[in-house]
Amino acid sequence: MAKSINQVILMGRLTRDPEQRSTSSGKTIASFSIAVDRGGDSDAADFFEVTAWEKLGELVVQYLAKGRRVLVQGRLRQDSWDDKETGKKRSRVEVTATDVTFLDGPSDNAGSSAAPRPSAPSKKSEDVVIEDIDDKPIDLSEIPF
Repeated sequence: MAKSINQVILMGRLTRDPEQRSTSSGKTIASFSIAVDRGGDSDAADFFEVTAWEKLGELVVQYLAKGRRVLVQGRLRQDSWDDKETGKKRSRVEVTATDVTFLDGPSDNAGSSAAPRPSAPSKKSEDVVIEDIDDKPIDLSEIPF
């Protein structure tokens, strides 16, 4: 029997600020949603609910805000329940994130909690001098392979 695969990769923008909550056992959960453009000329987008657990969720809450671009990798999870008010069966599919890559750099409007990136040490560029190349034909017997 073939192995099953449940993996999704989405790139989009947060449609709202992440919300953090904790389980009764003390685990941190961050919830947010992203809009993924469908491409082409239309302004259509697909919207996905995402949850990130524990340390990943804490980082999402700390560094992300509405409008920021992210790359989310994870798996799909389907929940179903009976609506208490209507008695109808309800269901939804959400992404459980295993990795979230922050695509935008820190900016002034992203909040004061974003830590500035350390600047890379500048390297002094050295000029490279290319000597004139003659037009003599290459002797193929001198090539070692």
